[in-house]
Order: sequence, then structure tokens, then C-alpha cells
Amino acid sequence: MNVLRNEFAKLRHLHLVAVAASMTAGIVALTVVGTMTGNAAGHASAQSLAALSLAGLSLAFPLVSPLMIAVVASRTIDIEHHGNGWLLSRATGVALGELLRAKVISTGLVVTTATVVAVSLGALLGGTNPLWTWLGYAGAIVVVNLVVLALHLVISTLVVNQLISLGIGVLGTVVAICASGFPSWLAHLTPWGYYALASAADYRGDHVMTLSPSYISVAGLAVVGVVLFLLVTARLDRQEVLA
Repeated sequence: MNVLRNEFAKLRHLHLVAVAASMTAGIVALTVVGTMTGNAAGHASAQSLAALSLAGLSLAFPLVSPLMIAVVASRTIDIEHHGNGWLLSRATGVALGELLRAKVISTGLVVTTATVVAVSLGALLGGTNPLWTWLGYAGAIVVVNLVVLALHLVISTLVVNQLISLGIGVLGTVVAICASGFPSWLAHLTPWGYYALASAADYRGDHVMTLSPSYISVAGLAVVGVVLFLLVTARLDRQEVLA
């Protein structure tokens, strides 16, 4: 708990809330544009308006989330690299992996809040009917965002040059955007491909259709992500300092 308190204290000085707010604003803005464009005639039914909003969110998250999550991870790890934070934490009895696990909880809360707020505003825009569709999509996209966050935290920890992590975030954005055109098996190979698998609506020609997110695939991603993250942090627990 002391480690977590320290991490939340650090967040106040890193302006991560502002970064998360920018992420939410960008997603909502793109969703509004997509919904207004799809409803140009202004007479969409309640069901089609909800589908338009879901389609807008399903496009906005892949466009915004990967890079913004990379920024969140980079900022929270960079201070440890440049302030001897890893060594200081180890000297106070906090293992490297333990510190990283605390960071994924603190930053994960920020990313989860930003994600839920964005989906909630999208629901207000398009209407919450059917409610279970919105809840399912919110849960799926939260899982994908948290797995991507954990990946970037590990990359930022192991690689001092944060431009590499940000560059991977840009590459992840490209993959996330293009993943909807990938074969299903190919989308499963990278965490960014799961943005497409979690989509709750998409366009079929000129018409928008509500989809069912691939919950089994997203659940599998969560299990694999948790196991790999725990394995990596357990290995870091046995290191005295980062090389």
C-alpha cells in the first residue's frame, strides 16, 4: 500500500490526468464527428443512432488509444530512469517487479477511468439501448487498453530511450487501424489487433451494423497478458538493478 501511495503521489506531478483527459476528449470528438457524418440526414432511428455511436467509438479508440497509452507509460517510467528511482526503490526494500506492478495499478486506474468516461459519453450521444451492448463493449475495450498499457510499461522499463516506446505506440496505432481488414487469425497475433476484435459496430457498405465483440478472444488476451506480465515482473524482482 505504501508503494501504491507513492505512485499515486507521483501521478499528480506527471500531469497524467491531463493526458488521460486529452485521450477521452479525442475519442469523444472523433465519435461525435463519425455519428454526425453517419446521421447527415438527421432522421436516424434510436437503434441506428446507437450503432453509429458505437461505430464511431470502435474507430476512435484504435486511432487515439495506442499512442496516448504509450505516452502515459513513458511518462511514469521515464522519471525512474532519470531520477535513479529504480535504485532508490531497491534500496528501500521495494523490488523492481513490485514497483512495476504498483505502476500498472496506478496508471491502469487512470486509463480505465478515461476509457469508461469516453464510452459513457458515447452512450449519451447515441443512446444506451441496448444497454448490454454498451457494457460489453466497455469491458472489452478496457481489457485491451490495460493489456496495451502493461506492454508499454514493460517496454519503457527495459528500454531507457522512451522514443522507442513512443515509436511502438505509433506503429501500434497503424496496426490497430488496419486490423479490421486483417484475417481474424492475424488480428489475434498482436494486442493492437484486439481493438478490431472488440469492435461493437462497423460499416457494411453505406449501412452501419451492430456487432458482438469477440469476448472469448478478449478474455484470452487478458489471461495471456496477466500471465506474461507476472512472469516478467517476477524476473525483475530477482534483479538488483536494471542493466
